[in-house]
Amino acid sequence: MREVLDTIFCALGGRHGEQSAKRLTSLPGDFVHVGSGTFIEVDESQHFTSFRLLTLDRYPVDAHLGFDIDAYRSLCHAWEERSDKYRKSKAAIGFGAGGRQRQRAYHDALRDLVAPAMGHPPVIRAAAPDRDGVAAYKRVRDRLHKM
Repeated sequence: MREVLDTIFCALGGRHGEQSAKRLTSLPGDFVHVGSGTFIEVDESQHFTSFRLLTLDRYPVDAHLGFDIDAYRSLCHAWEERSDKYRKSKAAIGFGAGGRQRQRAYHDALRDLVAPAMGHPPVIRAAAPDRDGVAAYKRVRDRLHKM
């Protein structure tokens, strides 16, 4: 996955020098199901940007994912105009001025691709662009109950 992630990083305009100079910290997530070691992420509208679409389009076809990648692509198309404006000017280490959205997209890809590569179950993603947690849970509950 290293090559895939580097391709994604470069496509997002990532800056290798800044990224490698960052202090090493764990990448926090929303939830972990301890029994299975499954990471669960709740994705609000700011996760559905043109930058996230760019990452999804670079995933290997055989990537082991805990969400429907085509549904996520559709959500990116539906929300990108609005979501691309969210914190548009916020800087991020490794991505420069206005890089926060690109950093978020990279971190999402990092979670999605690295967890299974390290022997963990795929990340379960609950899409909640409208911030409706009940509806998001209903869309993923079958996968959650199988853990």
